[in-house]
Amino acid sequence: MAEPAPVLVFDSGIGGITVAREIRRLMPGLPLVYAADDAGFPYGAWQAEALTRHCTDVVVRLAGELRPSAVVIACNTASTLVLPPLRAALDIPVVGTVPAIKPAAERTRSGLVSVLATPGTVTRDYTFDLIRRFAPEVAITLVGARQLAGLAEEALLHGHLDPAVLAAEIAPCFVEKNGRRTDVVVLACTHFPLLAPHMAQIAPWPVAWLDPAPAIARRLRDVLLASGTATGEGSAAAPARALATTGRDLSAVLELLSAETLAISGAEAASSV
Repeated sequence: MAEPAPVLVFDSGIGGITVAREIRRLMPGLPLVYAADDAGFPYGAWQAEALTRHCTDVVVRLAGELRPSAVVIACNTASTLVLPPLRAALDIPVVGTVPAIKPAAERTRSGLVSVLATPGTVTRDYTFDLIRRFAPEVAITLVGARQLAGLAEEALLHGHLDPAVLAAEIAPCFVEKNGRRTDVVVLACTHFPLLAPHMAQIAPWPVAWLDPAPAIARRLRDVLLASGTATGEGSAAAPARALATTGRDLSAVLELLSAETLAISGAEAASSV
């Protein structure tokens, strides 16, 4: 019997592992191929048109080679641009990752929400449209963090975390206005949940950190069910592969898929800030 088609999980680097792990938890019997476009990393510095062409070309090529049952774009920056062209080019479901502005608007009590993202995501019309549609009465602070994605990669793969850089990158998220404070921070890059425990340690006050990964996994399950594809819920763990567009070894990423936690060393340093 032929193996079932895998789901392709695509990101600029290893941040999408946060999404892949949630998919794995929800549907352990679903074969996965994790693709890290490290040749294009980081996406935040790309111009929109060039990034759209690049990501579309890479994902279409990978889909042709791997024949997946679905594609998950586990990257906010790419998703704000490439979902329409990918859905036009592929005859399989394409699930994207977009800033969790709607749930943030529903959850906030202070009416002050920050969206922590890459510089590309905070300038996209897609993001502004989400705010207009789902959070017109909420004061949204858009924070384009230039170094966080790279910081997360370095921390997870090599255990190096600079708490001073982390503190400076998240500082603009914390807003005080008329006696109210930011109470929700949207993690609008799949790399950022990797750093969430350390962000919480150095934050000036407690906030809810919204990680989109569980919602993306549930959306993928719903899409697969609608298309008549087996989801692998309640099954034994299926095979997983990891590849990089530079060809580098990603065996460490495969180990992270089965690890109990995505713990990053450096908590002691971070807690001292």
